[in-house]
Amino acid sequence: MDELISLVGNVGFPIAVSCYLLIRVEKRIIELTHCIQTLSANISHLS
Repeated sequence: MDELISLVGNVGFPIAVSCYLLIRVEKRIIELTHCIQTLSANISHLS
């Protein structure tokens, strides 16, 4: 039982940090996708 608690303690922090960073990166990707779509629409209007 102590081994399981130790494993969760050691592995839980990196998993939590990874999830946090994944959520932050996902928001940035959504913003970048929107900007690229807007840029593409503006370029097509110029043509």
